[in-house]
Amino acid sequence: MNSYLLKLGELTLKGENRRAFEQILKRNCLAMLQGSGAKLELRHGRFLVHSPEEATVQVEDALAHLLGIAAWAKTRIQEKTPEAVLCSCVSEAQELFSRGVRTFKIEARRTDKAFPLDSYALRREGGAAVLREVPGLRVDVHEPEAVIAVEIREKAYIYGSCRKGLRGLPVGTAGRGLLLLSGGIDSPVAGYLMASRGMGLDAVYFHAYPYTSEQARQKVRDLAAQVGRYSLGVRLYTLNITPVQQRIQERGLEPWRTVLLRMAMMEGAEQLARYRGDKCLITGESLSQVASQTIENITCTESLVKLPVLRPLIGMDKEQIIRLAKAMGTYETSILPYADCCVLFSPPHPVLRGDPAEARHHYERLELTPLMEAALRERVVETCGLYRA
Repeated sequence: MNSYLLKLGELTLKGENRRAFEQILKRNCLAMLQGSGAKLELRHGRFLVHSPEEATVQVEDALAHLLGIAAWAKTRIQEKTPEAVLCSCVSEAQELFSRGVRTFKIEARRTDKAFPLDSYALRREGGAAVLREVPGLRVDVHEPEAVIAVEIREKAYIYGSCRKGLRGLPVGTAGRGLLLLSGGIDSPVAGYLMASRGMGLDAVYFHAYPYTSEQARQKVRDLAAQVGRYSLGVRLYTLNITPVQQRIQERGLEPWRTVLLRMAMMEGAEQLARYRGDKCLITGESLSQVASQTIENITCTESLVKLPVLRPLIGMDKEQIIRLAKAMGTYETSILPYADCCVLFSPPHPVLRGDPAEARHHYERLELTPLMEAALRERVVETCGLYRA
């Protein structure tokens, strides 16, 4: 049986509603561990996961994707005697040495003041025991290759490979939002960032078959599933907007086509969000990254909607976004060569600084609302990732 100690992050700063946050984190953790045989308990600001040895890969993958924890570590749990604690320090050091570690230090925290060794004594005695029993290791208090941590609480916890958690807030503590998900790099990262602030995710994808391929649609499904590994799944709505794009192509002024298409998408997304009870729209827009994302054109595209539009990437450059996409595992999927509808219908010389009043005038002349309402009625719904209704 393995045991893992989970250190809570930002939610420890919550006041009277901290327990509610902890219960949501507990629910999320159990959902991600489903089928592993793992058990979960909460003790004094720490979560403990106990799982069978054969479930190690599943459990550690789940903890690596769990939002709301600052760090986690495979942990030795001992009775509170100096002999047991020092023995575990040595065992942890031997395991670290077998993995190539050559320098270490001991960190100790004693919340139970009845324990006979204080924090300084734990560091001193633990270090001495390790040096005596593992001759190849040496102490480096400034830049050690590994830290062996000792926590004396209701029991003794000893661990040597503490891994960084994703931090943030547990998904579900900040309501739900609707992500406008394309096949590009940006929107999956935007979804992840909002999930890391506690927001559950629905997603909408605007498909324009046969202008966009089934491979492009599958790419978006894969991206939704990858984002869903962090957000406990995504309910993905696919809307066929081929008639909308054809109307814009036939009647819209060429420089305005991208802005008009994005206005239609925002209008349709808001209708879907209200149907789902989502509290906001989420986009992957980054200020001035492309012509449709100048501040003037952003103002045009959101001019028809009343729900808040959240843009977590708005101040990031492309390199920052790519780094996040690689870290969360969506980058390689996003760069697959299947274009979405926005790319295919981009005009060669788009309007750069549209006026909202003029944009609404052009939009109303196209009479797109009935076409978008038809697309909403014919929507296709799928669940991607670890979705829990």
